[in-house]
Amino acid sequence: MAEDLQPTPVKPATRRRYALAVTVAGALLVLCAILPWAGLEARSALIGGGVASDVRGIDDAFGVYTLIAGLAAVVCGLAGLLARPRLAALAVLPGAAAVSVVVMFLTSGSGLRDRISIDLGEMLSIGPVVRFGWFAALACSVAVVVLSALALFRRA
Repeated sequence: MAEDLQPTPVKPATRRRYALAVTVAGALLVLCAILPWAGLEARSALIGGGVASDVRGIDDAFGVYTLIAGLAAVVCGLAGLLARPRLAALAVLPGAAAVSVVVMFLTSGSGLRDRISIDLGEMLSIGPVVRFGWFAALACSVAVVVLSALALFRRA
């Protein structure tokens, strides 16, 4: 019965899974920096369509910072894979920086283009839109933070 109360030893392969997950999430964050994050869209019912101008993440300084944070997370994840699995926990720093940078991209606009919004009913509607790349970058940066914390604290 005393044998059941003893903690089980941690398997190295299990610990390395978190490092691999951090590496993959960091690589996805790098990919998300290339995707469209925002845009300006104009729609009109008179012509039956609209036009859009997209801004990719790397077109803005915040997107470049996110790209660098993703690369740092990949490096931390690879260090956890190749050396000690707990080194992957260092990715919490670039992950947290990426979360704040991605949020700052949306909250602090880069000028009139981000603030313009005209709505004339069905005749003409112009406004800024948030694209799928921004949401993917936010999800990947949060995943880097969570997975790197799990690499440090999780035992199984």
